[in-house]
Amino acid sequence: MNIMHCPPHPGEVLKELYLSPLNLTITEAAKGLRVTRKTLSLLVNEHAGMSAKIALKLAKAFDTTPESWLNLQQQYTLWQSKREIDTSDVKKFVWSNHEKENRIS
Repeated sequence: MNIMHCPPHPGEVLKELYLSPLNLTITEAAKGLRVTRKTLSLLVNEHAGMSAKIALKLAKAFDTTPESWLNLQQQYTLWQSKREIDTSDVKKFVWSNHEKENRIS
């Protein structure tokens, strides 16, 4: 049986792996990141998603990559969407072998 679990929200990762171990409050981190406390609080408390702007700042502050932060958001959002969106009535378009070989991947 293949049971998928929900990937962590990037705010949870930020809180558990970065802010808490460094004893950083949301206020202190927000000041260091040059974002509003409200912006960071919404992210950490999972009421907002990761933006490219915040990903760039977190990458610099914690010596990570912006892609890693954005990938966390993408995985979380995709998992949520798969549970919420019914695609059973979406038409499937099929390539012929010739078209498949000549298309750009």
